[in-house]
Amino acid sequence: MRFTGAMIGSEDPARLAEFYTAVLGEPGFRDGSWYGWSDKADLMLGEHSDVKGKSANPQRIMLGVEADDVAASFQMLVALGAEVIAEPYQPEGAPGEVWLATVTDPDGNYVQLMSPWEGPM
Repeated sequence: MRFTGAMIGSEDPARLAEFYTAVLGEPGFRDGSWYGWSDKADLMLGEHSDVKGKSANPQRIMLGVEADDVAASFQMLVALGAEVIAEPYQPEGAPGEVWLATVTDPDGNYVQLMSPWEGPM
């Protein structure tokens, strides 16, 4: 088996798609209220009848987004209204010049920005 991506259900997928379009560019897939992006892994989001409001446990799943400039990407997402969970920092023991930062998307899901990771995890 191999991991291929993640799917996010939302009460307001258009608002969420606007956020992820700013992060990832135009979606490669669009069908009604469903949007999809594909790169190293796939991200799908769309309407789900059982999902209402913000995530009650946003720290349960954290989406990882690679960014060449974590600080600049962090500032862009904050300007879009993302809530700050963790400002850019360098994790202890990480190889090279690794930077991380964590924000929320409009539904409250955690999104972690990370610089390209070199070496083993």
